[in-house]
Formats: sequence, C-alpha cells, structure tokens
Amino acid sequence: MASSRRRFLTTFGAAAAGGAASLGGRAFAKTRSSPPATQAPDMFSPTELLERRAKETVAAGTAAPGAQSDPRMPTAAEVESWYTDRRNWGRWGDDDQMGAINLITPEKSAAAAALVSTGRKVSMSRVFEPEQHFMRKNPRPGGGGSVVDYYGFIYHGQTITHIDALCHMWDTDGMWQGRDPDVEITTRGATFGTIDAWSDGIITRGVLIDVPRHRNEPHVTPDRPVHGWEIEEIARAQGVAVEPGDALLVYSGKDSFVRAGGTYAGGDRPGLSVTCAKFIRDHDVSLLGWDMMDARPDPYGLAFPMHGVLFNYGVALLDNALLEPLAEVCAEEGRYEFMFMGLPLKVARGTGSPANPVALF
Repeated sequence: MASSRRRFLTTFGAAAAGGAASLGGRAFAKTRSSPPATQAPDMFSPTELLERRAKETVAAGTAAPGAQSDPRMPTAAEVESWYTDRRNWGRWGDDDQMGAINLITPEKSAAAAALVSTGRKVSMSRVFEPEQHFMRKNPRPGGGGSVVDYYGFIYHGQTITHIDALCHMWDTDGMWQGRDPDVEITTRGATFGTIDAWSDGIITRGVLIDVPRHRNEPHVTPDRPVHGWEIEEIARAQGVAVEPGDALLVYSGKDSFVRAGGTYAGGDRPGLSVTCAKFIRDHDVSLLGWDMMDARPDPYGLAFPMHGVLFNYGVALLDNALLEPLAEVCAEEGRYEFMFMGLPLKVARGTGSPANPVALF
C-alpha cells in the first residue's frame, strides 16, 4: 500500500453512517457462528450454519407477535423465519460472491434489451456533491492549461446514489454466506462479497412500483410504511408482474416528503416495512432500488429490517435512487417495465460504489 494512503477501520453509529458495519439494535441469532481458528475462512460452509439455525428456531418456539393492529402483519417468529430459514446462503455454491445477481442470466439481459422501443432514457441518480472537492489548475506552455479535481466523500448513507456490495452489512450469524466480518473486513478493504463481483454490470428488466400514485397521496408517511402485499397490489394494478432476476424499484416519494418539510435521515423515517422482504424472496428479486429505505422504528425491533435482504438473500441494494422522474416517465409511457442498467465502478475491495443507474424505454 502506498505510504500516502491512509489506512483506517472504525465503527460508525447507524445514525451517522446510515448503513454502517455495526447494525446494533435487535439481532435474531443468539451468537455469530465464526469459522473455527483451525479452519480457513474459504472452507466455511453456509449450509451447515443454515441447518444449525433451523434447529435453533424450532427449539426457540413461537415468538410474540409484533405490536400491530393489522391482521395481515406477521408474528415475530414468522419474520425471523424469513431471514433465517429462507437465506440464499449456499444456493449458488458456498464461495459464491454474486448473490441474487446470479439470477440475471444472459437470456434475462437479452430479454430486458428487447423492452427498448423508443430509446427514452431516465437517470435514477441524484446530483453528486462531494463533501470535499479540491481543484488544481495546471498551466501549460503557450498559455494553455488544464484542471484536475479531488473528491473526498463517504457514499454510504442517505444522500449519494450508490450500490451496496454484499459485504456491506451483517448480523450475528455473519455477512453474506455466513462469513465472519472480523476476518473478511480489514484496514485494506474487504476480501469477500465486494462490489467488483458485479463489475460486468447489472443489466436486467426493471419494474417500478409507484406507491404515491396508487395511494393518491404525494408520499409515504411515517404511520403507513410500504408493505409486501401492497407491492403485489400495485404491480397488479399497473399491469406488471415481478419476475425472477428483476430489478425492483420502489418509489415512495422521498423528495415530495422533504419538500413538505419532512426530515429524511438515519433516525425515525417512513419507508419499507420488513414485510417487503418476504415479497422480494418470494419473487427472487435480484436488486432492490428505493428512494425511501427501511421504515423506522420497526415494530419487531430490527435496526435494518429491509437491509437484511442484502446479506441474507444476496440482493443488491440501490440506495438513495432518484425515482420521481422515472415515475413520471412511466406514467407518460403507460408502462412500468423497462431495461435497467446499474453499472458500479470496479472498486478493488470496496463495500459498494456510487452509481448512475439508467432506465431505457
């Protein structure tokens, strides 16, 4: 490593980092199952951990239901089962680092390209304004010159549009595939489940779910989070079905919420309920893009009720997407499916990457 590069590894609070390494709050599993000291990390078997967790769940019995009046709300035990019994660990091999992106086959990408008819393009990226931006002018002989700039920023959080890598988060059972973050995350970067696993791009069929239009309200409110059954209802009303390998874009009206005076940050906020996780697993979604993220507080005491799809199901997360313009175009075009292109940077050992995802009609 070059001497000029600063090495550091620290733990941020959830409110500060908006998706930091330490989840905090309630965790389902009792202890994290790390590889034994005599066993190399790449020999760890996620299948063994899943079998062990299944036995623990049976032994634990039925947990108390969440504090909800809606009869459609699941019990705490049901929610736990979604994130323990239905994990995708080992589904594509114990050493797989692609996760649900494996569902985007060449045929799936080709079918997405066939959706393009008008060539209309819509960016889903917010304007990127780095916290640090230094400029340097370079004079050249004869009066010419050039300029270069330096960016300094943390893209994880609630501002920059970015894609989370599978190593970005974990619970007490470990990160993606049950790997031990104390082993896989070092001061030099991550060694497993990094963003460059998707360096060929995420190109698939995209489906937008327009929650505000369906509710006939400007935005989702704190007292009414988006639920999995509602996504199903909206998709049906829009005349579109969510299929395996799709990129699911859930528009909740974050920008309208902020314009109305709402504060959207790392604390309590409107967004998606954990019930959406079941929908994502049932439909084998490959990527979840959203403008509002996990709804907080969560009635089940989960710190990241929806970010769990990242390390449990291997679903890529497109955080802080700008979906208001896309919702307008979908309404104008009269269709809610399109070709989705998410192209993360090839960041060595990175936990994610800023991105400029594009929908092509």
